[in-house]
Amino acid sequence: MNYKEVMEYVEQVGRLGMVPGLDSIRELCRRLGDPQKALKFVHVAGTNGKGSVSAYVASALKCGGYKVGRYISPTIFDYRERIQVNGCLITKTALCRLMERIKEVCDGMVAVGLPHPTPFELETALGFLYFQEKKCDVVVLETGMGGLMDATNVVENTLTAGITSISMDHMKFLGATLKEIAAQKAGIIKKGCTVVALGQCREVMEVIRAQAVELGCPLMVAEESKAGNLRYGLERQRFDYGGMKGVEISLAGQYQIANAVLALEVLQALGGMGFGVSERMLRRGMAEASWPGRFTVIGKRPWFIADGAHNEDGARRLAQSLEYYFKGKRILYIMGVFADKEYDKIIALTHSLADQIITVAAPGNPRALPAYELAQEVAKVHPQVTAADSLEEAVEMGCLLAGKEDVIVAFGSLSFLGRLMEIVAQRQMKPRERG
Repeated sequence: MNYKEVMEYVEQVGRLGMVPGLDSIRELCRRLGDPQKALKFVHVAGTNGKGSVSAYVASALKCGGYKVGRYISPTIFDYRERIQVNGCLITKTALCRLMERIKEVCDGMVAVGLPHPTPFELETALGFLYFQEKKCDVVVLETGMGGLMDATNVVENTLTAGITSISMDHMKFLGATLKEIAAQKAGIIKKGCTVVALGQCREVMEVIRAQAVELGCPLMVAEESKAGNLRYGLERQRFDYGGMKGVEISLAGQYQIANAVLALEVLQALGGMGFGVSERMLRRGMAEASWPGRFTVIGKRPWFIADGAHNEDGARRLAQSLEYYFKGKRILYIMGVFADKEYDKIIALTHSLADQIITVAAPGNPRALPAYELAQEVAKVHPQVTAADSLEEAVEMGCLLAGKEDVIVAFGSLSFLGRLMEIVAQRQMKPRERG
């Protein structure tokens, strides 16, 4: 298979539907030799913050001298982003070679009447094969949607189960209450691991504590409130936590302090399991961690921010950060969401901060809510809204409407942010090219 054939195969498999549960991924992995059994994992679940926490932990471990695999979703710029070793994406050659092997196994499963694994199951198994091949010391493994029934939960050798902020999202699959959703996320907890959870509402913590107690796992709670001497910034932020003073991170957004605190607790737990990182390297890893599309500055004069706020909790955190960083500034939105999200709540939490709202749809994504339909919803609460026919048009409109002291914020589905960021970068290059 070449790269184009791999992409076509994944797209074709995506149309086959899915069978809930872990039977398919277990059988797929078994037929591949159970590569996940040769690996050790930092498993991360939660509604928001999984990617940021994973980025901090993987960066610090890499700086500590370990070979670190990282599995993430969704991706922003390149399909291969989901499988990385020490920050380097899986090569196209390796991706094609391993996917061809996986396709043969899947064909064999179908031949005996078993359901075809989903794209996420294919990618998860491929990640295990690649990390085993690369002899990774540890793999930072981010769940997809849930936890208990997530394909990544086929793993057994979990060192730490990191649980980020949990809120209402994917209710159709994870449950209608916060308690039910928390139970799904806490499903990544395995006997013998250390549970590291972000301190949050009592309802969620009760579920996490009960699961940890049932499996005899120690629980460490990362308390954002214990972070002191906070110094927020759009390009650098600092805080004190525990015995460490002036921990620096480059990810913006007030909510990143909570994610960084959780990552520090995960790293502390790993230190007691033979994966120690010196304070100097830990500081370097935290400062160097990057995670595009999370309150990321992609332009100045006007400020241009890209953020993946795609659910109620993410929208609330985005609004809080905008109020802090850009209080008194004129703000314009470029907004795009999936049709299966609670976009009415996202609109309710964010619309009051915007002077003008431009709606878009993620190109080529069947889950995307059409720009005109989103504009109709926004118009119920905000008079200044326009639907753009394309991302290029949305960026052009935003730049024409914004003065140099204003702020443009693109947010919603991560599926369109990568392309939008490329458009903004290309636009910024043009004056230099002419000069």
